[in-house]
Amino acid sequence: MSVVTLDRRDSGTSGTSFTRLLRWLDDGIDSKGERYLEIRRRLVAYFDRRNRSAPDTLADETLDRVSRTLEESGRIKVTPPARYCYVVARFVLLEDIRRSQREIPFDETRPISLDPAANRAETDEAAERSLQCLTRCLNRLKPEDRNLIVEYYRDAKRQRIDRRRELARGLGITMNALAIRTWRLRASLEACVAACRNRR
Repeated sequence: MSVVTLDRRDSGTSGTSFTRLLRWLDDGIDSKGERYLEIRRRLVAYFDRRNRSAPDTLADETLDRVSRTLEESGRIKVTPPARYCYVVARFVLLEDIRRSQREIPFDETRPISLDPAANRAETDEAAERSLQCLTRCLNRLKPEDRNLIVEYYRDAKRQRIDRRRELARGLGITMNALAIRTWRLRASLEACVAACRNRR
């Protein structure tokens, strides 16, 4: 079995969350990150079989949610860990399907706005605030980490896979090691953006 090197220097508090996730997935047997990679591959395949446009992103979102649950509750009683991951994955799948349908349900209890321009302005303002926070958080990263995370999520599905291969080759690491590194960077960014929006 190959050993996956986990560099804990590229994130702050997210390193603790990621370590907790790895230990929970290993279920008492240290796999050196191999169990994480195996479950992530299975989740990507799960979403891919259901014809989702971004299966790798949905797999990351699933593991992010599991990690947040561990962070908040300290433990997850469902065993084995893969079973709980698939429960979360089903929710992520349903949400992605709903998003892709682009249907806006009519809600009679919702107040009707007489000023659509005001609603658009509020949405635009929130989007602008999120973008400003993301830019600020990206600028706090080391230049090489900032470039890595931007390049990792660039392009459409086919081009994105090719680009990630190039990134891994350029860094001299495997695609799996690259996935772990960017997962931790993204978790750190998401926490930073959430904190920034709350402050503002």
